Order: sequence, then structure tokens, then C-alpha cells
Amino acid sequence: MKKFFILMSIFLVLLTGCQSNKPVETNNSKEVAQAESDKKKVTTTTSFLYDMTKVLAGDYVDVDLIIPAGEDPHLYIPKTNDAKKISDADLVLFHGLHFEGKMVDILEKTGVNLSENFPKEKLGEMDQDGEIIVDPHFWFDISLYKMATENAAKALSELVPEHKTEIEENLKNYLKELDELDEYNKTRLAEIPENVRFLITPHDAFNYFSRAYGIEVVAPQGVSTDSEVANKDIEDTANFIVEKKVPAIFAESTTDPARMEKLRELCKAKGFDVEVISGDGNELFSDSLAPEGQSGDNYIDMYKHNIDLIVNNLK
Repeated sequence: MKKFFILMSIFLVLLTGCQSNKPVETNNSKEVAQAESDKKKVTTTTSFLYDMTKVLAGDYVDVDLIIPAGEDPHLYIPKTNDAKKISDADLVLFHGLHFEGKMVDILEKTGVNLSENFPKEKLGEMDQDGEIIVDPHFWFDISLYKMATENAAKALSELVPEHKTEIEENLKNYLKELDELDEYNKTRLAEIPENVRFLITPHDAFNYFSRAYGIEVVAPQGVSTDSEVANKDIEDTANFIVEKKVPAIFAESTTDPARMEKLRELCKAKGFDVEVISGDGNELFSDSLAPEGQSGDNYIDMYKHNIDLIVNNLK
């Protein structure tokens, strides 16, 4: 018993010492903490929408992300805490067009679909394993991305009406930057000779890009990376590369680069050497931005990265 009281005394002394070393919380730090906790919470499904929300209202709301940057949304399996991110949010923003396939039911009940009012004539359709579906990769059409941004700004302004003026100003400035990005893309892509204006990628994520800029896109896999890749599709793609003498083919940041290597080997067996553009910093971004802090972690930088990579290796 005596030993017990001695140990308790030592513990209390140590505890008191630890407490006395705690930094004193000033009124200012309390106010900052209170302001942070009072912010509305916005949950976004993808890195594109996370970036979009940060641009429009990053100073006025807390932004959370469900599918981490760099992961493939087609294959993403919702985690236990994803439901909490959605239920705790004051606003949920999602792409729609079944891009978030495994979460679509809960998102449609609780979230704002940023593609809901897109004109049908601007949406692409694709054959997915024998079924005609809407192509969800609308962000490669800047005009559609601008519409999604306007929809996000409207939802955010309604969430924090006291900052509506600032959000609208941010929207105006961002739309101007997107127009400048479109001009940059057109100017750079014009450097590619007509006879090699072909983009070969692992899966069909660039069809909106193809229609926007007049570059034919060929991919052995369908719109979803979850679909099967038939040997005939790979063979047909290899034949196309050889026939058109396409100098380079491109891996993506969220797909297996081995697919492109297999294409290269097939082309070589047919007597044509094609370069596979892959590796850190040399992959196309398709279904995700880069993780925060890395090159390509925002929409504009991502798009410029893709354009420069394509042009520099095809021209």
C-alpha cells in the first residue's frame, strides 16, 4: 500500500508538471479555433471537385474529399468513414453521369449533381461491354467543366450566402482562367502534324477531349477501367498504331502501364517501334488530379501537363 501511494504521488507530480508546460491559449487563438469550427462542411467525391470548391470558396468552408487523389474512381470501394463524411456535410458535391458508380444511390439522395443540367447534345455516349452508356469524363470539355463550376458556385453561394459576392467574384476570375486554358490548348495542339494527331491511351477517358480539339483517340479498353480488355481490342489498337505510324502512346496515372507495354511489344512484332510515355511525371491524368503538393494537383495545371506531354511527344 505504501508503494502504491508513492507511485501515485510521483504520477501526480508528473501530471502537474506536464499541465504546467501546456501553451496558454490566448483569446485570439480561441477565436480562430471557434471560427474554424463554425465553417460549413463541404464533401466532394473527387479531386476535381475538391480543387473546384477550394478555388470558389476555400476560405469560407471546410472541404473534405472521398476518393483520394491518384486513385481510380472506377475501382474505388467506399470506406467505412465515407458515409460519415457524407452525413456530416452541409453540402455534398458529385460529378454525376454515374462516374461515382458504387456510391451513386446515396449521392443522388443527399448531394448536388453538378452535371444534372448539361445539354444532352453535348454528352457523349459509349459502348460499355455491349451496353450504351453516357461518357462521364466531361471535365475534358472545358465548356462543360465551366457549367459544372457555375453549378458548384450556385450551391456554395446558397450554403454561405454571406460570402456570395466573394464566391461570384472567384467564379468570374476562374472562368476567365478556363477560357485562357482553352486558348493555350488550341495553340499548343496546333503544333502536332495532321498525320500523327492520334492519342492512344489505356481506356476511353479522352473522348470529350477528342471532340473539343479534333484529335482522334483510340483505346483498347472501354470507358471504365473495371471492364475487360479483349485480345482483339488490343490487336486492333496495335494495328492502328502501326498503320498510322503513331510515334508515341501514353500511360495514365490511374491505370496499369503494363497495358501500354503490351501494345508496344505487339507493334514491335509487326515491325514498328512505338515509344511508351510513362513513369513519374510522364503519365496522363485522366480520372484524378495529382495528390496535393505535386505537379498537376489542380485542374488547370493538370490539363496543361497533359497538353504539353501529348504535344512534346507527337510533334
